Amino acid sequence: MCASAWNTPPRIYNQNTVATFNVLEAMRASGVKTIAFASTGSVYGEAEIIPTPENHPFPIQTSLYAASKLAGEGMIHAYCEGYKFEGYVFRFVSILGERYTHGHVLDFYKQLLDHPDHLKVLGDGSQRKSYLYVGDCLNAMLHVMKLGKAKEAKHRVEVYNLGTDEYVQVNDSIRFICGALGLKPRIEYTGGDRGWIGDNPFIFLDTKKVRATDGHPNARLSKPSFGL
Repeated sequence: MCASAWNTPPRIYNQNTVATFNVLEAMRASGVKTIAFASTGSVYGEAEIIPTPENHPFPIQTSLYAASKLAGEGMIHAYCEGYKFEGYVFRFVSILGERYTHGHVLDFYKQLLDHPDHLKVLGDGSQRKSYLYVGDCLNAMLHVMKLGKAKEAKHRVEVYNLGTDEYVQVNDSIRFICGALGLKPRIEYTGGDRGWIGDNPFIFLDTKKVRATDGHPNARLSKPSFGL
């Protein structure tokens, strides 16, 4: 989610909350019993525990995007309980890779193509971000679903954080991108420790639970490689 999302709250609600409800209703009508849900680490808000585990208490939501995803999670829990579905909720860090369509990395790249001498940055650049390659993300999801552990869970839903053990500051991203392009632009910061209302300045997830599915809490998870 970015600052512009606050201008279109119906879009966030329809694409996340309503769309999830429609999928669940389609499952009920067609007899499909398993769902994998792409949620977000943003649902933890400004977590008191870093890295943040799956059982961390939820704060008051300040992000429309996170609130819409959390509503989707709630409906999945209820449908799995009521209709004996099998649910897998995956809370991601930021995803990078093929078909990447939005986010500050792409925004910086596009800005520098348009005006190589100037880069506008929301916030002060100190925000810390963690990234996961899209292929590793999908491999982890498929691996977990093959285990079928949600069938054994108390309410037929399992929640997994997906992320890496690394993070960078936005200023690091600027340095990497400018270095790759061979540019030294003038950087304009809008100020503050976040780019917009609801922007979490630090999301860093505990991934011990998904690592343990490979046999050990500290496993790197190979075959497939999750990049964790």
